[in-house]
Amino acid sequence: MSEQPYVAQLRDQTEFVAGDGCHLRELLHPERHPVALGYSLAHAYVEAGGRTADHVLEQSEVYYIIAGRGTMVLDGQAHAVEAGSYYYIPPRCSQWLRNDGEQRLEFLCIVEPPWTAAGETITE
Repeated sequence: MSEQPYVAQLRDQTEFVAGDGCHLRELLHPERHPVALGYSLAHAYVEAGGRTADHVLEQSEVYYIIAGRGTMVLDGQAHAVEAGSYYYIPPRCSQWLRNDGEQRLEFLCIVEPPWTAAGETITE
């Protein structure tokens, strides 16, 4: 039998606070959704004035900023981000994100191979 299409809504996914402190909803994860993917996809946000904890993933990660503006710190180097910004984070790169705006800083996270709790270390 071939794989079937999968259609869902963001609002139907359970929101939780991730280990780094951002609010997150998993959109596609091969262990939790009926998809055969080599990555996981999540929607996340940081409230105005907030930030994530410094953390490291064993997997590579791509962030795509949907709304807001902030500062992404990768291995100690600060980068301004805003809606439309995207960046690649290699495995074992120290990272944290701060919301510098007055609205939510929303972003998509693609983690490859798929995110696992064992692959993430909070460093602060």
